[in-house]
Amino acid sequence: MADSSWLTQFPQMERADLLAIRKSLDAAYREFSRSYGDLIESFFDPLLTFLIWFEKLLLNTPWWLVIMAVTVLVYVASRSWKLSLAVILSLLTIGYFGMWDNTMRTLSIITVCTLLAIALGIPIGILMARSDRAQAIVTPMLDIMQTMPAFVYLIPVVMLLGIGKIPGVIAVVIYAIPPVIRLTNLGIRLVDKEVLEAATAYGASPMQRLFGVQLPLASPTIMAGINQTIMMALAMVVIASMIGVKGLGQPVLKSITNQYFTLGLFNGLAIVALAIIFDRVSQAYAKRNQQHMQGIDNA
Repeated sequence: MADSSWLTQFPQMERADLLAIRKSLDAAYREFSRSYGDLIESFFDPLLTFLIWFEKLLLNTPWWLVIMAVTVLVYVASRSWKLSLAVILSLLTIGYFGMWDNTMRTLSIITVCTLLAIALGIPIGILMARSDRAQAIVTPMLDIMQTMPAFVYLIPVVMLLGIGKIPGVIAVVIYAIPPVIRLTNLGIRLVDKEVLEAATAYGASPMQRLFGVQLPLASPTIMAGINQTIMMALAMVVIASMIGVKGLGQPVLKSITNQYFTLGLFNGLAIVALAIIFDRVSQAYAKRNQQHMQGIDNA
């Protein structure tokens, strides 16, 4: 009969090895944060300055002027007076129930996070579309980012940068960026090869094919990715409030800890209103852009 004593010792050995690995990794990360935390924090100072300026701009601007500016942007993007009227009524209702300041704070951080996600995600998606090797490297990273629990993002960011706006922005961007990367890659890869061959036959360079053919034809798919990124950023608002990000998420978190049903419900509905506004406007813009592209193709 084979000796099975090692089987009884295996769980203890596994726990000891795992504990040693965890202690080593924790010590290494603490040392890294102590050595480079200040340097990394100073790198994000311009972003923090812009975020604070943008938040103060929305808070200090008269409410009627903010509503007017948002309505104009919505109408330019959607060409829908019904949607514009719905936006006006939603913002007036938010102000009537005393959630205006928190809504402006949430709007500022979501806008900044979305712009960052677009600025980082679209170039990465283009790189993936142009290189199978890049796609093979980035895809597993995106899989991890999309399946990792959202709370886990907060741990290394808070250990490195503490609590505040910048850690919240980083956590939101990491959580929300995968859709725009994936759909940019997909949209470019789905462009008809015959169209690209025709562009090449007319003497177009690789950059001209990218900006003149691939990106315009892939724009509906890219807009769908941007839409999903915005929705995921809004979903992260409540979680980001745990590390000091002010906005609609903090009253929701307070209502959870203190069992304030109405407070959580109203602020949750305000987040829903923002999500619907962003969703409808981005979808309407994508639809108009697609119709424009189809009109060019038919012409």
